[in-house]
Amino acid sequence: MKKLRDKIKESVNFISKKSKTKPDIAIILGTGLNDLVENIEIEAEILYKNIPYFSIPTVTTHEGKLLFGNLSGKSVVAMQGRCHYYEGYSLDDITFPVRVMKELGADILIVSNVSGGLNPLFKISDLMLITDHINFTGLNPLVGPNDDKLGPRFPDMYEVYDKKLIELAEKVALKEGIKLNKGVYIGVIGPNLETKAEYRMMRNWGGDAVGMSTVPEVIVAVHAGFRILGISCITDMCLPDALKPVDINKILKAASDSDPRLSQLIMKILEDL
Repeated sequence: MKKLRDKIKESVNFISKKSKTKPDIAIILGTGLNDLVENIEIEAEILYKNIPYFSIPTVTTHEGKLLFGNLSGKSVVAMQGRCHYYEGYSLDDITFPVRVMKELGADILIVSNVSGGLNPLFKISDLMLITDHINFTGLNPLVGPNDDKLGPRFPDMYEVYDKKLIELAEKVALKEGIKLNKGVYIGVIGPNLETKAEYRMMRNWGGDAVGMSTVPEVIVAVHAGFRILGISCITDMCLPDALKPVDINKILKAASDSDPRLSQLIMKILEDL
């Protein structure tokens, strides 16, 4: 059985034959968040299914492509779509691309997602900077033997989301006139949405948004030494005393409505890095 480090090297060797880009910044795009792709000067595009050890998303809104190119004058690698634990993949599968992007040279990770709003002051299609997270999955991608060459046995999570990147994002948002909330993201397994009682508990815990991704990838990114910026797009409101049935079409529309602002924000952040 191959070691994780050997699998990473095999994937990197394959990618290096397809792309000449040496990325400084890695980007993970969540459900329906594809506007940014249109602004990347793409040098290479590789399907996940062709990359050794990459898993293929089964959710139709996740393209399953690894993109290399230039965005706002910076060399980037962007994941157009991600895999989730609820699809039946392991945490190693889900987080493997983060390891590969680090090995390719990226040292900043910008991760986005769509999520439900727990904070009653939020509105649908708002953007939220993730200031911290709560891992409510009951799982951790670092369980098992540790490879010290990939990261420390006991990574410190005291400042998961980089303060300087958060400050930069706030500065850019103010300059560009983009409304930008801040808050705590709660990660769950899914695929079901939560009950009224669970939403109430999460809000009482201090959660501002809840979603089914991001936390496993971010834990591994911390282990790998990334500086991290996280942004959630609020696509539905999860207020226990005013809860309504979820309409996936409305969620996708909310993601689409927030997508241009997310794209603008990320591009301007990259300009100022």
